[in-house]
Amino acid sequence: MYKQGRWNLTELASDHKSPEFAKQIKQLESKVKNFEKVKAKLKPSISSKEFFGIIHNIEDLTEDASRLGGYASLLYSSDTQSDEATSLLTKMSKLGSEIENKTLFFDLWWKRKIDEKNATRLIRDAGNLSEFLIHKRLLAKYSLSEPEEKIINTLDVTGSTALVKLYDKITNAFEYVITINGKKKKMTREQLSVLVRSTNPNLRKTAYQTLLGKFHSNKGVLGEIYQNLVLNWKDEGIEIRKYSSPISIRNIGNDVDDKTIQVLLDVCKKNSSVFYEFFAFKAKSLGLKKLRRYDLYAPSAKKFKEKDYTYEKATALVLDSLNKFSPTLSKNAQKVFSQNHIDSQIRPGKRDGAFCSTISPKLTPYVLVNYAGKSKDVFTLAHELGHAVHSQAASKQSILVSEAPLPLAETASTFSELLLYDNIADSMTDTEKAAILSEKIDDIYATVMRQAFFTIFEIDAHKQIADGTTIEEISETYLHNLKTQFGNSIELSDDFSLEWSCIPHFYHTPFYCYAYSFGNLLSLSLFQMYQREGKQFEKTYLEILAAGGSKKPETLLNEYGINISSAKFWQDGFDYIRSQVKELIAIK
Repeated sequence: MYKQGRWNLTELASDHKSPEFAKQIKQLESKVKNFEKVKAKLKPSISSKEFFGIIHNIEDLTEDASRLGGYASLLYSSDTQSDEATSLLTKMSKLGSEIENKTLFFDLWWKRKIDEKNATRLIRDAGNLSEFLIHKRLLAKYSLSEPEEKIINTLDVTGSTALVKLYDKITNAFEYVITINGKKKKMTREQLSVLVRSTNPNLRKTAYQTLLGKFHSNKGVLGEIYQNLVLNWKDEGIEIRKYSSPISIRNIGNDVDDKTIQVLLDVCKKNSSVFYEFFAFKAKSLGLKKLRRYDLYAPSAKKFKEKDYTYEKATALVLDSLNKFSPTLSKNAQKVFSQNHIDSQIRPGKRDGAFCSTISPKLTPYVLVNYAGKSKDVFTLAHELGHAVHSQAASKQSILVSEAPLPLAETASTFSELLLYDNIADSMTDTEKAAILSEKIDDIYATVMRQAFFTIFEIDAHKQIADGTTIEEISETYLHNLKTQFGNSIELSDDFSLEWSCIPHFYHTPFYCYAYSFGNLLSLSLFQMYQREGKQFEKTYLEILAAGGSKKPETLLNEYGINISSAKFWQDGFDYIRSQVKELIAIK
């Protein structure tokens, strides 16, 4: 039985105050210094043996730097209010920037200085690194000179990276005071988020107003941070590197075509009405004429008391769900617990939300969740462990290509949630099933439609900020985005206009959100393949995961008959969602 607790980071690095930690840094710096000597060997006629020897050195440096940087990042996530952890993260970010600057010459040589004939010769011998090297060559048109790249890397530490850290430090320090039954209580954002799923409509409204009110009272500084991050994205990406649009920067980084993402967003926008019937059903089940935005995640079954799940029960359910589909995946997920690579406690200062961090394909990933015992927390656990088993499936890949690009990064996480639902559905009463299925559709809405409209908002906001705007105007754009998304299906209050400032992805990773829409719709398609093919689908699924980031998403999925550039493919996912809504309504 696994107990709730903190993770153990000693596998990554020694205590940062110890001589051993300083020694790790010195050893890495020494390797970097030796690597700089290969500059003299970089000639178009370089042999494959020498070239891939250099690549292996880069892999080794990347492993060492990732362990140190990962340690600092995870330590900071454990307690974002710790000055010590903050200082270490800044120090490691600076070290990472210095290493990148000192090894940059090889990347630029490969992108811009070697001729096509010799590049083709080396790519031919690259195996699983071939697409990685091809993609690097394609990025050449957006690369700058070595001195310019070094300047950008250096300034990022005190520029965009520092702004993101400032946003985290401010928002993670927020303490929410909410009145419940006449008594004032202090809560974290995670604890507050449980209340938006309360059966009490007044409590849902109060929880949202408490959250949004805190961000509203800080809108000046949070808005200023966002505008400067967006301008930095534009100045570097559009003005200096000459990308065609802000979202293209993310698409090309993900090695996915602009057309594929535009088709995805268009189909999502076209299908926004898929959820209107669900919202109407939910309103009726709650005894309301129409849902308010405050009621969006309310439990549909009004008389159903939501189950509490102990941490031990949750881990058992998730592992069993994975095991029924693939013992290999379940075994890999168990490693996260047995090696103490999970931080599951809720405590002040700890980063909100949940994530999975893969430091190296040689190491079991690290998972952070804020486990509060509700069914959504069980599904969050399944989601993050899905990321973990995805990483482990790709563990034979080089660290340079082991991580799946963002559009594929949410595939295994969502698939794991579907396996969990499939596992527990038959053992539920109709009342329980209605509640869980309703929550499942809530989550599909939140991870498909909501994320697509987040991305549509970002496209508009980046254009607006580039043209010069105010925080109020950005908020008006966001409110218009919500009205387009919901139509007349819910009552929308103006206090949600500032909700955009509550979304960390907008600050941390611009245009990340479409990856959720992509991954969820893709997972729905894969899950239907599993239901049709049965046990034999395990092999196909593991092969897709095992590719990591070694193949372009369009190329990889085409090998299994999946055309992600087709509107029909994405529409199939929405057809599945519609069938789930109909199944829910049919439950008596």
